[in-house]
Amino acid sequence: MTECIYSPEGDRLKSTENLHMTSDLRRIQRAISEGSIIEGLVTKCDCDTMDLYVDVGPFKGVIPRDEVLFCRNGEEPKDIAIITRVGKAAAFKILAVDYCTDGEPFLILSRKAAQEECYSAYIDRLRPGDIIPATVTHMESFGAFLDIGCGIVSLMTVDSISVSRISHPRDRFKCGDSILCVVKSIDRESGRIYMSSRELLGTWEENVAEFRQGQTVTGVVRSIEEYGIFVELTPNLAGLAERKDGVEIGEVCAVYIKSIIPERMKIKLVLIDSTKSTYERGLDYRIDAVKTRHIDSWQYSPQGCSKVIETVFEG
Repeated sequence: MTECIYSPEGDRLKSTENLHMTSDLRRIQRAISEGSIIEGLVTKCDCDTMDLYVDVGPFKGVIPRDEVLFCRNGEEPKDIAIITRVGKAAAFKILAVDYCTDGEPFLILSRKAAQEECYSAYIDRLRPGDIIPATVTHMESFGAFLDIGCGIVSLMTVDSISVSRISHPRDRFKCGDSILCVVKSIDRESGRIYMSSRELLGTWEENVAEFRQGQTVTGVVRSIEEYGIFVELTPNLAGLAERKDGVEIGEVCAVYIKSIIPERMKIKLVLIDSTKSTYERGLDYRIDAVKTRHIDSWQYSPQGCSKVIETVFEG
């Protein structure tokens, strides 16, 4: 992942540049004059004022409640959105240097100002099909919430994570994971941004090229239906095996590849054995995000296949 000033929170915390900018008061004053976005670690939240206290290099600072979050619709930030920052990195601008009664410098910070700049200089310039880095912040059954820059949140619905069906984002991600994603759609009025990752995980042909008929390989049970068991071979590739008693969703299994049928986009499997042990393959990105920053469309299904799975990015 490439580092930029509008990257997800935490990416810059221990960077050489961030450590340099927060190392002494002279550099702090320069950061103020230049409006630099830097990061610090949130250490506590005041239960009365809901202010956040932050370690900024060797200095202490505070993000007042009304400077914690930039809301485009003018709404006040909810307390839970403030409390959950404790123990995590925050991106902010330094507004001023104050002094405690003992003469120690104390920094006044604004996360809101950093987010406002991130919106105007970065988020508002994104368009569907752009490929960007993100960090998984939390997950629900319907999708994963992502930090796409300075703590600005977007949603990746569970069906956009991969072609291989999963029941919950935790089947693919962990909170804190740094991932690549593609902008799926943007609602300019509400400011809601939706992301996807399945377009970066390869087509059916790219994924199936790893396998051959007659091989026995490792997979993960993702779905059990009346007509068979879907086994994930890669995040964007699954095959179908006949039902077998005692098998459960999420189990790691050994499967024999009985046949591969490109014109029907099918892989027929024989489930040999399964176990409750864990197996993490990773996301297997099939795109070079340094060379490719945008895609207009993507087709998963092979040419000539009766079923077409594709994404066309518009807007």
